[in-house]
Parts: sequence; structure tokens; C-alpha cells
Amino acid sequence: MSDLPTLPVTFRPGRTRAVLLTACVAIFVVITTVAMLLEQLTPAERASFVFTAAVLCGVLLLLSRPKVVAEENGVTVVNIASRRHLDWAEILQVNLRPGDPWVFLDLSDGTSLPALGIQPGIARQRAIEDARTLRALAEARSTAVPKRHQG
Repeated sequence: MSDLPTLPVTFRPGRTRAVLLTACVAIFVVITTVAMLLEQLTPAERASFVFTAAVLCGVLLLLSRPKVVAEENGVTVVNIASRRHLDWAEILQVNLRPGDPWVFLDLSDGTSLPALGIQPGIARQRAIEDARTLRALAEARSTAVPKRHQG
């Protein structure tokens, strides 16, 4: 297919990521400012406010982490707490069905891997386009032998 993107290409929920990162900064600034403005707080209490803000930011940063990176040698799926590299031949199918919270990759080992980097939450049409692109890339680059039904 001539309309496939040049690799490497990264898929990520851009709007969701922007919202999460903006919230991270806002929460940290507000909680830290409140801690510094409350005169009755001890230094240890102020530090606990800042620590709590940092923990909240850490959670939001983890939630903003998901992405799917398609490269010449395969696909790297980065989810909230995990990272997995797949060869193109390992990906049998790319699925984004109505109601799915994100793309699922059907793998040659019989398992399914969620790919949170493509999710229709805020930008549904973008997620559908990204899923189609990843599906086309997987079909074009896969060297897997199609499954034959034995009967």
C-alpha cells in the first residue's frame, strides 16, 4: 500500500495525554501553592502536601504513558505499567470494535494484548483511523502464515 506512513510512527491518545499532563501541572501548582500559603502548617506538613501532589502527578504521568510505536522490526506497545515489543509476524489481527475502550492485538501465541495507545475516548475518529493504519501496517509487514482450520 502506497498510503502507509513512513516508519517509525507513534500512535498515542494526544488529546487525552494533553488533558492528563495539564491536570498534572495544575494539581501540582495548586496543592503546592496552598501548602505554602497556609501559615499554620509546619514544614513537615508542607512537605507532605508537596509529596502528595507529586504522587498525584506520578499517577497522571503513568496514565499518559500509553503509546504504540510501529517500526521496521515490529511494534512496541507501551501501556500504563508495561512495555512489550512484538515482531510483525506475531500480530495476527488489530481489533477496535464498537464499545472497545482501546485496540486489542490478537497474537500468534493465542493471546490478546490491549494497546492503550489507540483509544477512542476523546478522539474517536482519530482512534479509528490509527487502528486502520496499524492494521494495514501489520497486514503489509506480517510474514506469518495464515491460520488454516483443521477439521
